[in-house]
Amino acid sequence: MSTDPGATPPEGEMPNPDDLTDEELRAAYEAELAKIRVDDVLIQTVVSLLNLAARRAGLAGEPELGEEPDFEQVRLAIEATRALLPLVEPTLGPDAKQVRDALSQLQLAYARSGAAPPAAPAAGDAPPAAPKPGDSDSAVSTGRLWVPGS
Repeated sequence: MSTDPGATPPEGEMPNPDDLTDEELRAAYEAELAKIRVDDVLIQTVVSLLNLAARRAGLAGEPELGEEPDFEQVRLAIEATRALLPLVEPTLGPDAKQVRDALSQLQLAYARSGAAPPAAPAAGDAPPAAPKPGDSDSAVSTGRLWVPGS
């Protein structure tokens, strides 16, 4: 490969970014963006959420020293995955089963953890009032359970 700044690399080989001008870098970036589809980004996001949630739930092998499960993060990843899944299932085809299975495992781990998700307000309900200083029961549970898959 030539080290001339303006030399074109052989077919299929990526140019060294240090050898490109700002205009050439911009053009290369735009060419890469043109190849990316929103479906690809959504699928990668779902996979990343599932992997991160598995780690936060303690399901991904040995936890790092001092790393405790974070079920609030697991809950957030579950909800985000549930929101995105209908958008990516057609693209995933038969592979959607693997994603659904991973999501089910996370939901099961979350349910077994005993972590209580925040209750969703009913339509038309006002947001809950902030607890007043001195209230003895400021963390009152609504008694509603989050059911995996609902």
